[in-house]
Amino acid sequence: MTAAAYRNLILATLGFTITFWAWNLIPPLGSAFKAGLHLTDLQVTALVAAPLAAGSLGRVPVGALTDRYGARVMFPLVSALTIVPVLLLIPVKSSYGALLAVGFLLGLGGTTFAIGVPLVNAWFPPTRRGLALGVFGMGMGGVALSGYLTPRIHRYDENLPYLVVAFALAAFAVLAGLLITDHPDRPVPGTSLATRLGGAGRLRATWELAALYAIGFGGILASGVCLPTYLETWYRLDAADAGAKAAGFALVTVVFRPIGGWCSDRVHPAAVTAWALGAVALPALVQAFDPALHPVGTLDLLIMAAGLGAAAGSVFALLSRVTPQARIGSVTGIVGAVGGLGGFVPPVVMGAVHRSKGTYSLGFVLLSGLALAGCLYALVRMRTAGTGRTGESRPAGPGGFP
Repeated sequence: MTAAAYRNLILATLGFTITFWAWNLIPPLGSAFKAGLHLTDLQVTALVAAPLAAGSLGRVPVGALTDRYGARVMFPLVSALTIVPVLLLIPVKSSYGALLAVGFLLGLGGTTFAIGVPLVNAWFPPTRRGLALGVFGMGMGGVALSGYLTPRIHRYDENLPYLVVAFALAAFAVLAGLLITDHPDRPVPGTSLATRLGGAGRLRATWELAALYAIGFGGILASGVCLPTYLETWYRLDAADAGAKAAGFALVTVVFRPIGGWCSDRVHPAAVTAWALGAVALPALVQAFDPALHPVGTLDLLIMAAGLGAAAGSVFALLSRVTPQARIGSVTGIVGAVGGLGGFVPPVVMGAVHRSKGTYSLGFVLLSGLALAGCLYALVRMRTAGTGRTGESRPAGPGGFP
């Protein structure tokens, strides 16, 4: 491996982390906005969801633009543009309507995932892409970083979090402009944005990967939203203890994302995805029977976190196998968008079931069923994916997978 490959991986992961912190600035301050603006629970939910939804959908065009212009242009550009909504949060924080509008603009920070994947994918050979993409995926820890640091900085000064993040974005934009380089052999498509997105959308693998990623990464996002409330409501933990346990869950998902990628370099990533989702299905079913939090409930949640994190890493190792390099950004955009949006459905379902039935059990049964379905689909349909691509097929490995 060249020094350029590792330099670009480090820069991409750093940029992903910082922009994800920006993307997640509003959720940790939800209670402060609720008290200061006298908001209803529905208004707070909309405020929190605005950047998440916009960021997920924005990955589609940003991924296609990355295919055309490269990460050298897109990473510093998107990072610099994200400074605008971050600083706008200062003057609009006393107006709910304006805050909601700026929240949508803040979604720009969540699109950098679709920039980093094609960059990293181009610099690493097939035998090392899984680990490299998994390491890059650890940048999603920026969400946990925001959850920990943002409220603490806010208590010191209510404007300081936005100034700190804006400075970090500006510093990274300069660094990225100077040091990020696209691979010299990167194919540059000459077709229009609409044509490239249409081509990516017509690939069957795009939607298969999107469905698997919606379970893996969508499950991570949904857990970040649901888990603190679940622990407080069902296990009667105080907010601080519930938040600490939720942070531990998030940390496990971050750590296991590169592990899933590393395993995918040695075994077919479809097999790793299947094992990971299978590891989610069983403890989710056990959790549906409301075990005691210590030790069974805690162990269940940690195993689910490990499985979801590993699946999120292995799905993109699989994507790198089945997608031509010239379409990596476009396909990543669609898969990332569906994965992000997949995180919105479970909290709604869990909340509705709890309000009507007084239990969260059905929600865990549904998670178990989805994970099991993903596990079987990965084994049956995806296990031979990528074996026909020129120069990227490998001999059979453990368990008969190539």
